[in-house]
Order: sequence, then structure tokens, then C-alpha cells
Amino acid sequence: MNAQIWHGHATRRAAVLIGCTALVLGLTGTGAEAGSRDLGRQVLGARDGWASEGAGTTGGAAADAAHVYTVSTWAEFRQALADGGSAPRIIKVDGVIDAVSEGCDAFAADGYDLQRYLADYDPAVWGHDSPVSGEQEELRAASAARQDQAIKANVPADTTIVGVGKGSGILGGSLQIKGVDNVILRNLTIEAPVDCFPQWDPTDDNKTGAWNSEYDGVVVYGSTHVWIDHNTLTDGRYPDSTLPVYFGKVYQQHDGLLDIVRGANLVTVSWNSFTDHDKTMLIGNSDSAASTDAGKLKVTLHHNRFEGIVERAPRVRFGQVDSYNNHFVVTGDQNYAYVFGIGASSQLYATHNALSLAPGVSVGKALKKWNEAPLTAENNYVNGRLTDLIAVHNAEIPGETLQSGAGWTPTLRTKVDNPKAVPGIVDHRAGAGRLR
Repeated sequence: MNAQIWHGHATRRAAVLIGCTALVLGLTGTGAEAGSRDLGRQVLGARDGWASEGAGTTGGAAADAAHVYTVSTWAEFRQALADGGSAPRIIKVDGVIDAVSEGCDAFAADGYDLQRYLADYDPAVWGHDSPVSGEQEELRAASAARQDQAIKANVPADTTIVGVGKGSGILGGSLQIKGVDNVILRNLTIEAPVDCFPQWDPTDDNKTGAWNSEYDGVVVYGSTHVWIDHNTLTDGRYPDSTLPVYFGKVYQQHDGLLDIVRGANLVTVSWNSFTDHDKTMLIGNSDSAASTDAGKLKVTLHHNRFEGIVERAPRVRFGQVDSYNNHFVVTGDQNYAYVFGIGASSQLYATHNALSLAPGVSVGKALKKWNEAPLTAENNYVNGRLTDLIAVHNAEIPGETLQSGAGWTPTLRTKVDNPKAVPGIVDHRAGAGRLR
């Protein structure tokens, strides 16, 4: 074997909010209701983005003592998620826990060998006309299934997951917030999962072939009332620049950092740091998903920092997505594609953001048109100067003319900072370990 080794919710929540207001009279700058420094008991503040809609988002704040867990291993973490039935829970991650501490070899099926896989499916042998099949592909799939079972953690409803102190996080795990309501994720450094067994698809990319990988760091799938706050999400030790090239294509082992898909709704993403990743954030995963996604995928992004990303910050389909007071940093040496992706029936409202672009980086590429979908993009600053992103995009890329006017106006916003001040504010306060 030679695997690639990589270097009754609404009522309960309303009661929690009423109880909290007995202790709390105001909001902190993070959007959390203050009063207790126990992060597990903090809830999303009023009017703080789409996740505050309706009953709001309280996570596991109502958990009794029996359902407060402190974990320091991946096994303990998954057990805490599984225990306790439907009771609210708080899970405190103490230190760095590793979902793949034994490495990729631990998942590999007997007989799987990367070098044999490469030899069997070399385009000079296999060609580009049909998907791969045969023994090594079957063994690769079996190996991938083992990894899938080991690294995914299903998050139940009414749960808060919070890092302890400044140095806690999860390496190589995939948090699945799937088909549930009322989840909070805060103060964690999450290193993106690395797919040990990506699949070669010779028919992909106009029949030039591509390596396709699985696993998002966090996926919100068909869930509602989710608050993701003050986390750092990154490729960490394994940036794409370290990945090998086979058949002329990068042996891609990363998928998304944070994807919000399949009818997910009412999500607030605030004060996070997203770094060194390609396909950063997908909101809506298919142009053909109107039956599940239309009228949903309502997401607020505010005071997040994006640096070293290639694309999808985010790419949007269908949803009313409010993006304000975010800081996007593009250096001269990164493989930059775009910031905002305008997809099928998207309704992006992007205002009061700051972009810091290295010399020579195209301002027009901040927007990428995939489908005809008007957006609002006003009062955004590029390198400290007020810039009409739509006008610059249309002038630079006339073949992708965008229309202005998202057709709605956000009302669920906390304090909107002056975009000229956003780099200083966000760079000092976004990410894990920076909660005040």
C-alpha cells in the first residue's frame, strides 16, 4: 500500500433568550449577548444577521450540567456529539484534536497503491473518453469510504461547540451540520480535511482530466439558525502549493472550507478568518436546485477576513446573501481568481467592504459572473479608495456585464463600520482566540 501521505426548538430558544436578557442589557462587539464569559452560554445577539431571524440562535446555551462536555480527542468529541439524545449540549474543545492522527495509511484498503493507480490510469494508457474503473479504482473507493466514516462528525440540533482559550481547534475533521436547527460554532481553528484518496476523472475539464476531492471543513446542509463566529479556517500545514502534480494536474486534496448548501437557511458568519484555500465558500451547490434552494440560503457575512484565497468568498446561488464589513486581502503571489461569484438567481448585497489588492491585481476580477443575476455592490473601498465594483468589472470584462440592484435591502445588521476602518478593525479581531 502506498497512499498519498499528506504533510420543540423555537419555544426553547425563546425561553433561553428571555432568561439571558435578565442578565444582559446590551450587545458586545462580537454580536454575542454578553453577561457571562462562559462562551458556551453566549447566544447570538438580536438583529445580528439572518441567523437572528425568528427564534434566533442559542445553540446549547440551555444545556444542564450533565450535557456540558470538555473534550481533548477526536473520539471524545464524536462521543459528546452522539450522547445525550435531543438535549441541548455544550462541547468545549480543549487543545488541538486530530481526526487523522494515524495518517492516511490507517484508511487504506489492502492492495491499494498510489503508484499502481497512477500506472493503471495514466492518460497514455487509459485515455480521456471514460471514467476510471477496475481494481485500483475499487480499492481507492474503499479507502475513501473508510476515511469518510472516520473524519465526519455529525452535529445535532441545539448544540454549541466552542474552543477553550486561544489555541484550541480541530485538524482534518469535517463538521457536518446537516438537517438540524440551532447550532453555534465559535473560537476554533479548523484545518481543512485533506482527502487521502482523490479520484482521477479523465473526462473532466474538457477531457483534459482532473483530480476531484471530498470533504469540507464545515458544511451546513439543509440546516437552519446557524452561527459561525470567531473561527480560523485554513489549509494550515498543507497548502495547495505543497501538493504534487500527476498527469499534468494538481493532485487536489482539498474541497471547501465552509459550504452552505441544500436548502440551508438563516446563517450568520461573523468575525472569522479564512486563509490559504482555493474553493473557500459555496452558498448553493447547483444551478438546478431551485426546488430546494429558492427562497432559502439566506446568509449574512460580516467582519470576516479573507487572505490567500483563490475564489468563492463566496460564490452564491439563489440566496439573499448580505456581505458587509469584510476585508479581502489579495497578495501578488497568490493564484487569485475572484472574490464574489454571481450564480444562478443569486441576490447578493455587498456593501461597506474593504479590498486590499497588491499592485497589478485586477479590481474587475473581484466580481465573477456565472449567471444573469443583478447584485448590489455599493460603498466598497479598494486600497482605501471608494470604488464602484460593478462599473469597474463591466469596463474591464465587458463580456460579463453585470446589472445593479439585488432587489432587497438587509435589515438584520449590527453596527456597520466605516469601510475605510474595516482593515484595522477586522485584522485585529477576526479569527479564533480573539473574542473579547
